[in-house]
Amino acid sequence: MRERVLGTLTIGQAPRPDVVPIIDRYVSTEIRRVHRGVLDGLSHAEIAARYRPEGGEPELVTRLQDGTEVVLSRRRMKDGVQQALTALEAQGCDAILLLCTGMFDGLDCNKAWLIEPDHIIPAMVAGLVERRQLGVIVPIASQIGSESGKWQPLQRPPIFAAASPYAGTQDAVIDAGKELQAQGAAAILLDCIGFTERHRQALLPLGLPVILSNAAAAKALSELLGG
Repeated sequence: MRERVLGTLTIGQAPRPDVVPIIDRYVSTEIRRVHRGVLDGLSHAEIAARYRPEGGEPELVTRLQDGTEVVLSRRRMKDGVQQALTALEAQGCDAILLLCTGMFDGLDCNKAWLIEPDHIIPAMVAGLVERRQLGVIVPIASQIGSESGKWQPLQRPPIFAAASPYAGTQDAVIDAGKELQAQGAAAILLDCIGFTERHRQALLPLGLPVILSNAAAAKALSELLGG
């Protein structure tokens, strides 16, 4: 039987020590991993020259290997993501998980299954919360507007708060959760791949369901790959 290969693609630098353990929890170790990042091998200056956002355009946020947070242009990042997808396919990947919850229109793979969290999570969450109010924690405030289109499957528009999983403190995440709870949220979604189990655990004392985006994507991937 041919060895199956999973590619993971971060918009930052690979591998992602905060995210890979979550994938490993749900996806069989018999499936070989290939980790790739759009920013692999680039210096801070090179990243800024290629991907720094201009005023008012949609932004994405990620982490580098040194742990620092970087804000990127979604428009400029799209070409880099597509090139990295092509490279992962050339390495024999059967499926590729995009480690970003941001919206990218028109990404494509020739043969590999492409798993984009923003195509999976909104519909899944809509089915879970139905008429209840969803609260969404985004990593940067600008995404409240720029990523709002993906929440159309919800019966009620979500409410938002911002807290970074990278540069922010755990207290900031808790404060964001309390803000959403005070506004009537019945459940909270952590809408960034960089949020991890420790962030979810920090919010659980609020007494609300807390949905972790990377875990939801990894579970869906596990179903596709058969464990």
